[in-house]
Amino acid sequence: MRVAVIGAGIIGVTTAYELAADGHEVTVFDEHSSVAEGTSFANAGVLAPGYVTPWAAPGMRSKVFKYLFASHAPVRVRMPLSIGELDWMRRWWAACKPEHYTGNRLHMQRLALYSRTRLHGLIAQHGIAIDRAQGYTVLLRSESEHKRMAASLPMLRELGVAAQELTAEQTRALEPGLSSSTPLQGSIHLPNDEVGNCRQFAQALRDVAKEKTTVFKQKCQIVSVSIESNAAFSIAYRQLDAQLGGSHPDREHSEKFDHVVLCAGVATASLLKPFGIHLPLASVWGYSLSAPIREPLDAPQSALMDERYKVAMSRLGQRVRVAGSADIGGHRGQRPQIPKSALATLYKVLGDWFPGAAHMQQAQAWMGARPMLPDGPPVVGATPVKNLWVNAGHGSSGWALSCGSARVLADLVAGREVEADVGVDVAGLSISRFHA
Repeated sequence: MRVAVIGAGIIGVTTAYELAADGHEVTVFDEHSSVAEGTSFANAGVLAPGYVTPWAAPGMRSKVFKYLFASHAPVRVRMPLSIGELDWMRRWWAACKPEHYTGNRLHMQRLALYSRTRLHGLIAQHGIAIDRAQGYTVLLRSESEHKRMAASLPMLRELGVAAQELTAEQTRALEPGLSSSTPLQGSIHLPNDEVGNCRQFAQALRDVAKEKTTVFKQKCQIVSVSIESNAAFSIAYRQLDAQLGGSHPDREHSEKFDHVVLCAGVATASLLKPFGIHLPLASVWGYSLSAPIREPLDAPQSALMDERYKVAMSRLGQRVRVAGSADIGGHRGQRPQIPKSALATLYKVLGDWFPGAAHMQQAQAWMGARPMLPDGPPVVGATPVKNLWVNAGHGSSGWALSCGSARVLADLVAGREVEADVGVDVAGLSISRFHA
């Protein structure tokens, strides 16, 4: 069958690969000049299934209000909020209840565990080489943070996630570059988790998918997705002229497909609207800084998370990446600028723990719009329109969920049930939860 995949971030690339591996003729459409140039470009790179959790969690509502007045806030609601964002906040508020949170967290963590297994299999199968490092450590600055995190360990262990409580001394032995001047109560160490370069993986898997006759059409602006009288989908698009810097669209083109899979991040919602399908996606902005390492022994050895500020610090080859923040609102339909307060938090956290580790005068700042659904889990599967599929809404966990989501989607397109031993509850990822 001919299948169109719209979007070439990490979700779109992995989806295209899995569909092509099943023997479908796949065409990928994307507005950028290469794959993984949007939200997948410079994320933290952390692959920690146990810490893939919904933003909609008990206690988060009060925390968000408290963060409004904090100078270094991990989560911010910025005014003004659009009508769509207000609706999203209303749904998020309801999803913070404990009875919703527990199930949503399990859906995400089981998918993340499957995704990590699938990722490792693809790396081994195709000999993919990316910047990687083993281990993930959650740094705890206070006793209250330690007690709160220790309470979550039984759930992690029930899922089969290896988690160790370390003292401050043990943590510094594991990460010798940690500053001795920053108070450290201890840490939670997950030895089986890791950090990896998402963009490098997307580029490598694209090349593998091309060998399976997948076509990538970059710099394409989608005009419409519609259904023809013979039940085939017609995709109208404009190929932006690279010689003119992408500023002048060429004439409109059209192609027909048997199936369409929407992996377009936040834009997925607007592509669904003509079909009468509402998907409450919102842009939750995240930020990162990437800089060359100054002294390897003073830099992170793997991936760490500052629990208080929710900022990740990652070792990616010869670079350090520090990433964090979750901002919603604050703009009127325009791409916002990186807030100085968000960058200040990233600089602060890296300076607290690894001062002098990187050439920060050469740091590259980045921002990405994470496509987040109000309850947490992504939508992976069918829509009410026959042969129109969605794989979107992964929020800040797109890299951690990508390979598993793609395989689940491909199985559903093929009419196969997801294997029971995978542990993924497909019903919990269905779009029907927003249309009940």
